[in-house]
Amino acid sequence: MIFDFDGTLVDLAPTPDAVTVSDRLSALVARLADRLDGRIAIVSGRSIDSIEALFGAVPFAISGSHGLELRWPGGDRQMAERPAALDRIIDEMTRFAHHHPGVLVERKPLGAALHYRGAPAAQAASDALAHALAQDSDLHVQTGKMMIELRVAGADKGTALDRMMTLAPMAGHRPVFLGGDDTDEPAMGAAAAHGGSGEAATGSVWISKGAGALAAAFAAVNIFGGFLVTNRMLAMYKKKDKAK
Repeated sequence: MIFDFDGTLVDLAPTPDAVTVSDRLSALVARLADRLDGRIAIVSGRSIDSIEALFGAVPFAISGSHGLELRWPGGDRQMAERPAALDRIIDEMTRFAHHHPGVLVERKPLGAALHYRGAPAAQAASDALAHALAQDSDLHVQTGKMMIELRVAGADKGTALDRMMTLAPMAGHRPVFLGGDDTDEPAMGAAAAHGGSGEAATGSVWISKGAGALAAAFAAVNIFGGFLVTNRMLAMYKKKDKAK
């Protein structure tokens, strides 16, 4: 099972720094990882460092920055090269935010984002700035919920899932990806291509495990806009997985 983070495991917050991970959620994720023999992962637009700061050290794979960063279960990391233009872009975005109260600049290892959740009227101007900066820098424009980001091109959540499926403990299994917005669509498609499925994160989720191969109703309830995985869900997934 592979999860998006913001909007799936945790609720969206007014600012990225306002997100918290409860002890209960940490325990549930650890329990799920144990039941599935480490075959879970988080794939996020956040940096890996940001995820680890919230969850602590976890014994499963994490992808950050929309597939541009990968940290394997053993701790090895891979990351794309940071573009020189990023410092200038952050300066431009910071000046823009200064003149548009409520707009927040998020600095990432391989990108920068304008969040306008606190200033919805600034959406058009934020989008225009991002597209103008992209033309000058050859960076990729990434849209999201009440934000727009410039980042290094060449990867997304789908390519992250593809890479995870090539190595233990994921290799040879069928992925189930749970996500919540347009940044998650590549991962949903990749999961289906590997014989699994990708589903939108809602309070009650049906997960289809490939045509004619497997279909399981996963009982789930929302916590912080995400999922509390029940004993029945864990037991069903483990049973079906062993029967493959």
